[in-house]
Amino acid sequence: MTERLFGTDGLRGAVNVWPMTADVALRLGIAAGVRFRRGLHLHKVVIGKDTRLSGYMFESALTAGLCAAGMNVIMTGPLPTPAISFLTRSMRADLGVVISASHNPFYDNGIKFFDADGYKLPDQIENEISEMVLDAGMAWPYPDRGNIGRTTKIEDAGGRYIVYTKSSFPAQLTLAGLRIVVDCANGASYKVAPLALEELGAEVIRIGATPNGLNINEHCGSLHPEVVAAKVREVRADVGLALDGDADRLIVVDENGDILDGDQLMAICAQAMMARGELPGNLLVATAMSNMALEIFMRACGGRLLRTAVGDRYVVEAMRQEDAMLGGEQSGHLIFRQYSTTGDGLLAALQILRIMLEREKPLSELAGLLTLFPQRLVNVRVEKRLPFDERPEIGKAVARIEDALGGRGRVLLRYSGTEALCRVMVEGEDEDKVKLYAAELADIVTRELR
Repeated sequence: MTERLFGTDGLRGAVNVWPMTADVALRLGIAAGVRFRRGLHLHKVVIGKDTRLSGYMFESALTAGLCAAGMNVIMTGPLPTPAISFLTRSMRADLGVVISASHNPFYDNGIKFFDADGYKLPDQIENEISEMVLDAGMAWPYPDRGNIGRTTKIEDAGGRYIVYTKSSFPAQLTLAGLRIVVDCANGASYKVAPLALEELGAEVIRIGATPNGLNINEHCGSLHPEVVAAKVREVRADVGLALDGDADRLIVVDENGDILDGDQLMAICAQAMMARGELPGNLLVATAMSNMALEIFMRACGGRLLRTAVGDRYVVEAMRQEDAMLGGEQSGHLIFRQYSTTGDGLLAALQILRIMLEREKPLSELAGLLTLFPQRLVNVRVEKRLPFDERPEIGKAVARIEDALGGRGRVLLRYSGTEALCRVMVEGEDEDKVKLYAAELADIVTRELR
């Protein structure tokens, strides 16, 4: 067990291994219900999930706990994470719950919460819920027996989300004449993403759209953009879109099959929004993982890049504090605060397509804004999560490599918020040296943290 139940994006882990067990989910439902139950009004919580087999189990356990705490549960079935954020706001619910492990394989799952305004919960509230769940002697303040919750299902939840995402796309534009390959990762967007694009007029070629409970993210989606790239070349599509299992992130492929990551997409969107006067202070919010080229690009445009800790909720928190309208992560989480409170892969895709149409240019021409610095990321499995400054050999190695990079590169070490991993990132101008330094540092981290 860990002191904190939640990671950087909710609770996540291997199914039927603590804490991703049915009994923890039941207690989590009770605790969340107790925390968000207010006064005597009608309490509502919206629950959605992706396509994992274990989603049924966690949906049932959470629903039981929430109802026991006096919450009325509204189930949507498989829907993208941003759809649950939207529906929570739209239906004036007290709480939104997503059952998903995002880009992880089917044998993992996770649980994350949204507040009534559609934002992910801050650490403080997650810690309050954790304390109740982990307190074996917790005396739950159950409501009286006439006030336990009921469950219902929204049959048109997907349609509501499609209408919402389409509202972010200019009414005078159409996708007619565009051939688009969309890879839904056999996940939560397998119905809504292709339908939204088709309703806007596109010819859609679907891949990763036949979930069976076990094939989510399996050799498809945003973790494997080479799949959609190959399909784009095969069918001569205008663009390829790769979503992850819960569809809150997006990787895009141009008409030549070249892959664009989140940094490149943020550059395209930031430039367009600055031109439209829609980027206050010309400020873009990204994380410590974003490429140095993005920072250099924003400075050259008269703008500024604000970096946060890794995790899209930290990006959103900074956006709210700074009144920024665009933010995201290199991994493909893009947040357009004018429309959404969290990362939304489908909505982001529509903004990219809008820019293509407005500028009447293929994506390959828009994609040349950044010359990315070579970047190497190595995941090191660790047994101990010690502060890095407590391991002098790690500190010496980092200082030596940063000195060798001469101010034209970076070293970043961080622990994963969802797995027992230390992420080692080295970035610089010389790709061979970057690879060498990353491997060297990964070896040292392995020795020091086992």
